Amino acid sequence: MKGEEAADFRAFVESRWTGLVRTAYLLTGDHGIAEDIAQSALTKAYVHWRRVQRADNPDAYLHRVLVNTNTERFRKRRVAEQLGADLPQSIGVDPYGRFEQQHMLREALADLPVRQRAVVVLRYWNDLPELEVARILGCTLGTVKSQAAKGLAKLRAHPGLIGARLRVEEYCR
Repeated sequence: MKGEEAADFRAFVESRWTGLVRTAYLLTGDHGIAEDIAQSALTKAYVHWRRVQRADNPDAYLHRVLVNTNTERFRKRRVAEQLGADLPQSIGVDPYGRFEQQHMLREALADLPVRQRAVVVLRYWNDLPELEVARILGCTLGTVKSQAAKGLAKLRAHPGLIGARLRVEEYCR
């Protein structure tokens, strides 16, 4: 890779690293694994940087690589992984209970199957259109819609989120 291409790639990585790790964390539930997956996805993007640059939407291309990299770790290990409910220690105090709500949401996301979690995270957390999520995951628009509906139904029924809604309503009174 030449100097100008390397500078373009460096700028691309710097502008997307935080969001990429955040998305990977929501897919995996583990900050260390999330950073590893983000690095692996960026390594693959580096190897194919010219193709990434030519893509209609480089961010969608990168998200697809990220989701595929996450899926590959399950295929390679052949061991069922359970996402932990424990989050890394946070710095500071959240006086409005936002941290607790986020913790509940992450717990509920951890209970979703991998495909549903990927659809919900890409569609609602990253605010991507359904068609783009379908392209990233390599599936049909109908699959995205059905997985989103099933995932949202499970999230709505999750006991931790129901309790969080009640606490929020009580807090706002």
